[in-house]
Amino acid sequence: MKTKTLIAALFFSGLIYAQETKTDSTKTKNIEAVTLTKQVFKKQSDRFVYDVAASPVAKGNTAFNLLKQTPLVSSTDDKTLKIIGKNNAVIYINGRKTNMDAESLTQFLKNTPAENIQKIEVITLPGSEFQVESSDGIINIVLKKKMTDGLNGNLRMGNSQSYYNSSYASVSLNYRKDKLGISSSLNTSQNIQEQYYILRNGTAKSSNQSEGRVTDPNKNLGGYLNIDYQLNDKSNLALTWNSWMNRSYGSTSNLFNTINSKNEDGTAQPTKYNYTKNLENSRSYNNSFNLNYELKTDTLGSKLNLNAAYLHYKRFQNADNRTYGFDAFPVMNTVASIQIIQSTPQIINNFSFLGDYIKKFKNDFTVSLGGNFNKTKTDNDTKNDTYDATSLIDSNPNHFIYDESIYGVYLTLEKKFSDKFSGKIGSRYEITKSIGTSDNPEKSSVGRIEQNYNNFLPYISLNYGINDKNNISYAFSSRMRRPSFWELNPVKNYLTDVNYTQNNPFVKAASVYTNELTYMFKSSYFLILNHSYTKNVITQVSLIGAPRRLDGTFGEDQIRYIRTNFGDKQEMSAMIGMQKTFFKQYLTTNFNIGMQRNINNGFLNTDPITGEVFPDYVNKIKSNSLLIQTNNTIRLDKNKTWFLGVNYWYVDNQQIELGQLKSLMSLDLNIKKVWNDWTFAVEINDILKTNKVVISDNSQADGKYNYINQNQYNQYINFNITYNFGNKKVQKIRDISSADKDIKNRTR
Repeated sequence: MKTKTLIAALFFSGLIYAQETKTDSTKTKNIEAVTLTKQVFKKQSDRFVYDVAASPVAKGNTAFNLLKQTPLVSSTDDKTLKIIGKNNAVIYINGRKTNMDAESLTQFLKNTPAENIQKIEVITLPGSEFQVESSDGIINIVLKKKMTDGLNGNLRMGNSQSYYNSSYASVSLNYRKDKLGISSSLNTSQNIQEQYYILRNGTAKSSNQSEGRVTDPNKNLGGYLNIDYQLNDKSNLALTWNSWMNRSYGSTSNLFNTINSKNEDGTAQPTKYNYTKNLENSRSYNNSFNLNYELKTDTLGSKLNLNAAYLHYKRFQNADNRTYGFDAFPVMNTVASIQIIQSTPQIINNFSFLGDYIKKFKNDFTVSLGGNFNKTKTDNDTKNDTYDATSLIDSNPNHFIYDESIYGVYLTLEKKFSDKFSGKIGSRYEITKSIGTSDNPEKSSVGRIEQNYNNFLPYISLNYGINDKNNISYAFSSRMRRPSFWELNPVKNYLTDVNYTQNNPFVKAASVYTNELTYMFKSSYFLILNHSYTKNVITQVSLIGAPRRLDGTFGEDQIRYIRTNFGDKQEMSAMIGMQKTFFKQYLTTNFNIGMQRNINNGFLNTDPITGEVFPDYVNKIKSNSLLIQTNNTIRLDKNKTWFLGVNYWYVDNQQIELGQLKSLMSLDLNIKKVWNDWTFAVEINDILKTNKVVISDNSQADGKYNYINQNQYNQYINFNITYNFGNKKVQKIRDISSADKDIKNRTR
């Protein structure tokens, strides 16, 4: 999809922090009245635990919406989950990674009743036993265990109105009979994503403005099938299949471009105008299979887990980009002055294996050890032809193949020394070998790229319960952030013929080192101090101006958004939070406020693909930003059938790699009615129309500047209905970890 590729390329670095300030959603069902006799939110060892079964928020909710109400968890796009202060949230279920791609996982969470959840664990700094990238955190959903045989499920349908109307529907079924458990889901959706851009860039001698719309229609179909069989009292065997399909035909961008320039003597040249129209068709398929075997080796909880997985991802994408000039404004030419025909297919095949053994001893001592292997091949057969008004003037075919092998082993030791004090220490050792080859190095400047690196990744955490009211903990973690496969494919995505994004096969893995100190009071109030240092930051950087070619000549003024390693970065944050109920559970509130300081240290002036040299792009700016987030659920009646939600988040101005990201905020309201097995809900998102991305950079030498204004039309009203049927005591089948989860994350 054009929107996905373009937005990910242009704004990924900026939206990361904005994404860290809101939350995602879950599902719907009924739950008995609960008296709060135990702690709802508490700190345990290396994680925060949110006891959903003891919270009124779960009433008539979905798993996705419940996660949006979970302390420290957020979402700004209603599609992805973030942990505040982290790049991403990896979803686990019952301690195992979910075997789903991002879109399927979102639908799964939006079709899982919240009443099926016992608790939610938020792990801000995962231990060595977890396979996560960068500064990712983990959300572990622990499901209730119900032993009754039978069938249950739910039907869900909804409609949403933003700039365009969209609709969605899903059905999920859970069946258990003796030793056999089957879980399945099928969901479909149709939407049109609309965005409006204003892009300005230039130098002291020239400037360019592009303004217009991007319209991206999408049709989606996905689902999953889990089959779990208990071989005996000690072992289980399970097979999982996940599938997701997307079709985006007729995706368009229409940009009106204004070009101003000056002569050498400083006098202005006549203003030039042109119009760029881009038409794109794409479709993608994602299928994965996972086979799991689990063996319990003793009564203390020791067990062996083995997973083998296969992932096949395929995308077809074709674009026709045409630029029309003006003989005399406002009369536009009928024949394109420049036409770029582009085909960018991608095929990914991955085989993964993961093995873990956890040994528990009677003296509260646990040893965990394991290893993983990933073998991935990506095939990118890109074709790129450029025409003028009469003929072909340039052809850039490039068949780029990327092979990657990852080997990893880990060891973790965990000990509970007393009721008050516990600790964990561990390390992970990873070996990465990759080879990227191009069959057209003369055109692409990419021949054979071989990268091999080994990484030793230590981890330690300590937790001390001072007394019943006070708890303090410390953790240190070291991780890697490998580039996504789309980032490595040396392909251009055109806005205009002189304004495009460009990926980079030379991108190296980044290293992230994090320290975190946490204090918790009365299991309701918490303070988190965090410091992270990232080396070889992977991000998007803008190169602006006239490039000096390898032969010493200069090209025309242009802007390239280059995916690259851009120096290092430090992030320091202090967050104060509260999770509490008031007025006999009529009000449940989750409130966070904090400050973050960013220190950037990056420099770039050379296109890593072509070797062309641009004016220096430097970002060594420090910034401080304020973050506020509050989620509130108000029970409107004694019978617990009417609920009002009032949610708000705010992110202050902050410095990112592309420039200064202006402040973002959103006020959201929702109301729901629970009636027997039915739940009716209405949501209004971004009521004030304040969730718009604006990035500005005026800090460069020679008058160089860059400005991005992106309106994604985040304001919408959504109505949905959920019906739960069948035996409500059906046990959820065992959710299985996937050996290829990290690989699937990198296809996004």
